[in-house]
Parts: sequence; structure tokens; C-alpha cells
Amino acid sequence: MSQTLAAAVSGSLGSIGYGLAAIGPGVGVGIIFGNGTQALARQPEAAGLIRANQILGFAFCEALALIGLVMPFVYGP
Repeated sequence: MSQTLAAAVSGSLGSIGYGLAAIGPGVGVGIIFGNGTQALARQPEAAGLIRANQILGFAFCEALALIGLVMPFVYGP
């Protein structure tokens, strides 16, 4: 019975790990767009550069989220 229970728990550890790993990129995206909005309010003439940096930072954060989504399938049982 204990072996069956361990197998059931280990099957869902990947999805629990991804849920925890998604917190980081979520916080990162919030920081990027929050600070970008403040920067646009302070210097509206630099909107093009600020927006380009926001999009680049967003892409990096989302890449981390996608890597976190794929890793449980790569290293799973």
C-alpha cells in the first residue's frame, strides 16, 4: 500500500513544481510592467526605449515560465 501511495504522490510532483516555478516569472512580469509604467510617467519622451526594454524583459520572463513548464516532462518518470 505504501508503494502505491508513493507512486501517486510522485506523479503529481511535476505539476506542483511547475506551479511553484510559475510564481517567479509572474512576479517578474509584474515588476517589469509596474516599473515601466512609472518610467513612462516620469519620462514620456523615452517611450520607445522603455517599451522596447519592457518587451525584452517580458520575453525573458515568459521563456523562464515555458522552460519550467517543459522540465517536468523532460525529467519526469
